[in-house]
Amino acid sequence: MHLAARLKKRSPYGATLAEAVRENLADTARELDEAVRDVRGYEYAVINDHALFPFKYADRPRPLDRARLASNASPTRRRMLLGHGPQPQGGLFPLDDDLTTEEYEELHETFEALGASTELVCLFFTADPENGIHVIHWGDAHLEPDRTFTWLYSEQLPVATQLPE
Repeated sequence: MHLAARLKKRSPYGATLAEAVRENLADTARELDEAVRDVRGYEYAVINDHALFPFKYADRPRPLDRARLASNASPTRRRMLLGHGPQPQGGLFPLDDDLTTEEYEELHETFEALGASTELVCLFFTADPENGIHVIHWGDAHLEPDRTFTWLYSEQLPVATQLPE
């Protein structure tokens, strides 16, 4: 679709692909009689209290440790990663409630639509319009303050080959 429209910018491809992946996961969850939850107009598959969170982190093949959340990422995306993603494995010191800001607390709030105990399973991938999906990883990713990710667990998944039309 992106190539057929002769678009020069890749951003429409990324947004369309992200929505297609999210919708496909939700449809598959329904077929399996699993939950689908709406978070601010976007449906997420929830299987055994784990919300599937797809994220395209690059337009070309890149190592997973180079994944970074865009600086203009939505507050919803940040809140999902911080509120439902894994917590860091200990810091330099505990953060007392009186040292946190209201903005920090809001970012770490969970979405009631997902359920407070629901955890994210991140599905990170790279893709481009010409070659499709290059690589897919899944696991537990903690969003760091510099918008990078610390992976507590990750595994690369095989990519299905596209059949000629």
